Amino acid sequence: MIRMLTSLLLLISFFSFGSNKENITILIDPGHGGKDPGHLSVAAVHLPEKDLNLLISQKIGHYLEHNLSNVTVIYTRTTDVYPSLDERVKMANDKGVDFMMSIHCNGSDNTEIIGTETHIHNFEAKESYRWALQIEKQFKSRAGRKSRGIKTGADIGHSLQILKFTKMPTVLIECGFLTNPGEAAYLNSKYGQEIIASAVFRATRAYLKASYPKINFSPVEATGPSFKVQIMSSIDPLETNIAEFKRLNYPIERVKINSTSMYKYKYFIGPFETKKLAKKAQKEVQNKGYTDAFIVHFE
Repeated sequence: MIRMLTSLLLLISFFSFGSNKENITILIDPGHGGKDPGHLSVAAVHLPEKDLNLLISQKIGHYLEHNLSNVTVIYTRTTDVYPSLDERVKMANDKGVDFMMSIHCNGSDNTEIIGTETHIHNFEAKESYRWALQIEKQFKSRAGRKSRGIKTGADIGHSLQILKFTKMPTVLIECGFLTNPGEAAYLNSKYGQEIIASAVFRATRAYLKASYPKINFSPVEATGPSFKVQIMSSIDPLETNIAEFKRLNYPIERVKINSTSMYKYKYFIGPFETKKLAKKAQKEVQNKGYTDAFIVHFE
């Protein structure tokens, strides 16, 4: 009888997951901070892990808040401070958030190791596992990173406090290895940070839409103007991840236009919320060779 009751409760829990929610709250935890720098890059000019974690976390949060309705994002820290692991877990549990992600960069004595990892407590954490699958899928298929897969406490030989003691689906994301020269440079670039953040966003969006079909996550149409910087146009389509674009340290948007002109493709960076920010970006790309770059205003 007890076994039957337990099975029934688990079944009810499975089918009721996400059924009555109207708004989702996600806690983003930029790992380390303050007195704890985390891993250090092989290059002294690079930022320590704690700073990269914060930058990437804020980019993820921006993507979530500006591209999804009915999603609220909060952080364990927004400055260079060190909340203890106990404090991070307590914040997640006390605030009753729906999901938590902890953002990190990895390190190894072997400088040749590269790749992303997404950690969960164990495979009994079903929702964490489903979320992690989406994250590593995006890292591999869309972001073009080497995925080292999903890791559990059994894989690394010990439990992680953030994953073990939080009461909601939680993942710990390792964005790459700062001990590898190439990956360290990538993670220290605006381009790399944006690509990593957008991959986590897309994965989270896919997971939320599958888990909460009754919630409308469609973004609210923007009411104000925005600005982009057009860097060039072309006759034939160019891939947006070519070396010439990567050195700009901005994600590139390619747009196909209907025109009688032979130039059918335009390439933009942005959008930027103010013309001042767009001008700053315009100057940066002009200094890197795109001297004809100009600002485009979108209503």
